[in-house]
Amino acid sequence: MRSRDAVSESRRGLLAGAAQLCAVSLLPAALVRSASAQQIGGGPATREISVPPAVRPGTWLVLLGTRGGPGIDPAWAQTSNAVVVDGRPYLVDCGYGALRQLVASHVDYLQLSRIFLTHLHDDHTGDLPALLSFQWTNGKTTPTDVYGPFGTASLVQAALALFRANVKIRTVDEGRTVNADSQFHGHDVAASATPVQVFKDDRVTVTAVENAHYPPRSTARMPYRSLALRLDTAERSIAFSGDTAYSPNVVRLAHNADVFVCEIIDQTVLDQMRQRARAAAARGNPNNIYRHVAETHSSPADVARMASEANVKTVVLNHQVRGPASPTGLAYPISSLIDAVRKGFSGEIIVGEDLMVL
Repeated sequence: MRSRDAVSESRRGLLAGAAQLCAVSLLPAALVRSASAQQIGGGPATREISVPPAVRPGTWLVLLGTRGGPGIDPAWAQTSNAVVVDGRPYLVDCGYGALRQLVASHVDYLQLSRIFLTHLHDDHTGDLPALLSFQWTNGKTTPTDVYGPFGTASLVQAALALFRANVKIRTVDEGRTVNADSQFHGHDVAASATPVQVFKDDRVTVTAVENAHYPPRSTARMPYRSLALRLDTAERSIAFSGDTAYSPNVVRLAHNADVFVCEIIDQTVLDQMRQRARAAAARGNPNNIYRHVAETHSSPADVARMASEANVKTVVLNHQVRGPASPTGLAYPISSLIDAVRKGFSGEIIVGEDLMVL
């Protein structure tokens, strides 16, 4: 496979360029775009599409949200991904904005029955209660199962409690008959140093491994864990790093994957976090948010190292924490992420954007 660096044009340019095609095909602009706008070489990760992945054969990756961290941005959704296999959707993480993005991408959330969580930070789970609630309210009658590390079963029960009043009101007032308590199920899966199969059906096999998002000083004091996930289909293998620093476990999980969806944080931001962490520690707070960010997320060098050691074909940069704008006010150049990863990885690199389809 030849290498290609992919960066995205502005959303304004995307919408303008896709308008005519959308008028003919009746597709949303996000589904008309390919994985990149600026290309060098070629490769199979980018696919031209004329119909939504929900009704097209094959395995499709839909980046629903690519923003890193718990901040709220009306133009940039938190982390969530759909993998659509011969029309059947599977969800990996469900950060704030995921439900809206499913609708925008024409991936039918009422057909979504399998959800996988890498960990239980709220920027990866924030939309889960809304998704389950609106599945019930809008007519889904089949079960939805949520798989994730310790605490996932409790999370689903808490989500049910959150919308139980809605269920009771509509049951009485609208004659509903579906029992939400028996419809939604949470499953705690193993977190181990070696990849473990956590789910399998006729279209996908899901494997999990513990990554390096929680340091040993933290895991020694709590049962919560963080996972990397891999989905294998008849056509493709897609590995998700989850939030993590460099991790040999993730390398083992992603070995020879077609696509490696990996988080990334700009090196300048990491350096700033380290400085702030030292300052906070000097003030008597050693376990601070700055230390967490600096020590448990992936620098461009970490991304390149994991991708290269795992021998993956394509890296998709996701859960992005980009650097600051330039002093002159110019936006952060996302090509700098590619340049940084390129120093240690020779394969294809794609900077993910919300609603990108690969």
